[in-house]
Amino acid sequence: MIKLHNILQAYHQIKAHIRRAPLVYSAALSELTGAEVWLKLECRQPTGSFKIRGALAKMMSLEAGALARGVVTASAGNHGLGVAYAAQALGVENVTIFIPETAPAPKVAKLRRFPVHLRQVGQTYVAAHHAAESFSRETEATYISAYDDPIVIAGQGTCGFEIISDLPDAEVIIVPVGGGGLVAGVGVAVKRMQPGCRLIGVQPQASPAAKLSFEQNLPLDPYEHAPTIADGLAGGFGAIPFYIARTLIDEILLFSEAELRRAVYTLVEQEQLVVEASGAIAIAPLLADGHAFRGKRVVCILGGANIDTGLLAEILNHSV
Repeated sequence: MIKLHNILQAYHQIKAHIRRAPLVYSAALSELTGAEVWLKLECRQPTGSFKIRGALAKMMSLEAGALARGVVTASAGNHGLGVAYAAQALGVENVTIFIPETAPAPKVAKLRRFPVHLRQVGQTYVAAHHAAESFSRETEATYISAYDDPIVIAGQGTCGFEIISDLPDAEVIIVPVGGGGLVAGVGVAVKRMQPGCRLIGVQPQASPAAKLSFEQNLPLDPYEHAPTIADGLAGGFGAIPFYIARTLIDEILLFSEAELRRAVYTLVEQEQLVVEASGAIAIAPLLADGHAFRGKRVVCILGGANIDTGLLAEILNHSV
């Protein structure tokens, strides 16, 4: 549904509004894990997440009439921030964002700094999504999906384009997987530019929608997940990402809540990086005993920085 030229087009459209997220070698994690570890710092984007890539690409594709009717989205937090940022950068008004009442406080606080209509509905992303879709039908506002849209996916794929452009001999790329927009977009870019590079998806055990989707050959969206600190990865795996990524992902690995906490702690301890669990999970495979990545050149995409400070303090205090 999307090809490399779609990703390149998105990149040239959005590059003035994003940061080319640093790709940095981690001597500490390389020594700790036995792999050659590189970190793609999407946590350094203006909103603290890679989500601005897809949001910008989608909003820049809309015609003036669609923008004039207003835009609406649902989000666990980071996609909403991406839409809010894109609207401000492009001068788009009348933006409504639905988020769960359980959204992490830092994401809510950041959203309130933007001139958007913020509505907190329900306890899950699914509840916010249903409310946003109803709002779209009632008002004719244009709905911007967090992941189930080829233009959004092309925008997220610009991350993969940057990685292979900067490190063409990468052997493994580890990608956090929620709704699937990032892994699908990165997969298209990586497999076209460096076909031999392995693409590893990582999910919390509490929300294995992508893994189950591929096992059952059916996209599971929505998906009733168990509680997880990786709120940005919780829920279903979209239909469009499923059909794009099913031939691109080499493996999907699942990790416990304890392993997510260890990943968050390790990034603080080893690299002084504050990364939310939904992004920190990218290093979890390297921290597992007997992992298969020793001696490999591995890129971990750290997708976001917007962790609740109370949760961060708890993780740090209990890990000392």
